[in-house]
Amino acid sequence: MRSPSVEAANCLSYGWRTPPICTHLDSIQYFDPPAEVAGCEECLKLGMQWVHLRMCQSCGHIGCCDNSPGKHATAHHAQAGHPVIRSAEPGEDWSWCYVDEAMFRLGH
Repeated sequence: MRSPSVEAANCLSYGWRTPPICTHLDSIQYFDPPAEVAGCEECLKLGMQWVHLRMCQSCGHIGCCDNSPGKHATAHHAQAGHPVIRSAEPGEDWSWCYVDEAMFRLGH
């Protein structure tokens, strides 16, 4: 019997039989966050604080994470229907598909 790959083992440890797959890769227009990010667009307008920043990969909108009071990245997904975000934090390169609940890294 073969042992599962690292990816399969990690997925199985979370209760998944196969890795989650994002079916919305064709919606991605923006791969990298801008060199300078002032902050969450809505938080800046409202004078709110944020914890971490996320970038919509359909339109480039910068919003705050779900640990932030405003949860503006998720609110943007709900309002605009754009499925994929990525971390806009320095040194982080992961993406998340809200619709498919899949975390992944893009090579480009």
